Amino acid sequence: MGLAIRERAIRLGFDSVGITALRASDHAGFLREWLGRGRHGDMDWLARPDAVEARTDPRSRWPALRSAIVVTMNYGGTGAGSRGGTDQARTADRIEGDDTTDASRAIIARYARGRDYHRVMKKKLLLLLREVESIAGHELPAARAYVDTGPVLERELAQRAGLGWFGRNTMLIHPRRGSYSFLAALLTELDIEGDTEPVRDHCGTCNACVEACPTGALLGRDDNGAPVIDATRCISYLTIEHRGAIPRELRPLIGNRVFGCDICQECCPYTRKFSRAWSDPSFAARAPGEPPFGVQLEPGASRSHPGTASPSLIALLETALDEAAWDSFSKGSAIRRAGRAGFARNACVGLGNWGSPDAVPALARALSDADPLVRAHAAWALGRVGSAEARSALWSRVSVETDASVLDELSAAMDA
Repeated sequence: MGLAIRERAIRLGFDSVGITALRASDHAGFLREWLGRGRHGDMDWLARPDAVEARTDPRSRWPALRSAIVVTMNYGGTGAGSRGGTDQARTADRIEGDDTTDASRAIIARYARGRDYHRVMKKKLLLLLREVESIAGHELPAARAYVDTGPVLERELAQRAGLGWFGRNTMLIHPRRGSYSFLAALLTELDIEGDTEPVRDHCGTCNACVEACPTGALLGRDDNGAPVIDATRCISYLTIEHRGAIPRELRPLIGNRVFGCDICQECCPYTRKFSRAWSDPSFAARAPGEPPFGVQLEPGASRSHPGTASPSLIALLETALDEAAWDSFSKGSAIRRAGRAGFARNACVGLGNWGSPDAVPALARALSDADPLVRAHAAWALGRVGSAEARSALWSRVSVETDASVLDELSAAMDA
């Protein structure tokens, strides 16, 4: 049965497949300690007692389930799954590597440049469920399909299913694919025997990701060899999950990364050498004005956005300041997770790190945004620019601002 399932999964477009039995987690103690130290930040759903119980032993919530079919899809680099010479395909062909030296342009994590992977993989995972039911000869009413949205430790299941090991960057690393892969799990009530062994740790003495992390979020391995991350310092957490102000001391370290961060993957020898092209055109980067592949915009919807392939920071901020443009830009994209205000906040930080007077008009407009989170970070960015025009914009806002957090940022910016 396992071989037939793998063949059907590959036929559906998954890049690798592994099967493992459902049982109690090997890392329950680590998870509880990590949560106890508050390293999950604002992600309170991770610490809910019922969620912790389900993650540490899936059988506690789903006693009928017996096995996990774990699948991956590649999203790194450019694609053999070419889009037939379209503008979007040509755009994707230009961004196999990022030009991180141009501070005026934003970096969006590779996984978020195309369509929301949750939707793409969930659709395929449900098709796989139908295939598994066909192989089994009956329906599987207890089965559950999860794409990074349920209380499931997908990486541990993938590791046990032979799809990789936990690197020092806490990512699952496949020895012949690297780490640019989405994970999903289909939990079933079938007893399916896995025929693969867990992959041994290949990191060795390499410490590249720990040394490369700008904010010091990666803390190496604990006494038991488990990789440790402080999410509250992680650029991905700060630019996506965190809903409040980004700590001032961390803002300069974020650079021009406005949604997520790939640094700890970019420097990994295995990912650099073995990462595969995206296997589905849905994951291709978008050209200016384009929606994600397969997403239909309403007639007359705004297309005034710079795309996701090294876009202008100024244009991204202008997009986030316009409700209609933001809605069009983020529709069908994982980028929507940050929220309009959160994404505008991130763009302001990027512009502050660029520090060019060219950013002043957009930042001055952001000083009047309805959300104080945006106004506060625009003030910080204008303080970083420090030009006469920037200081004039700050002074003009002081007389009308009423939010205490924004006033604090205005004061700090004018003292800079």
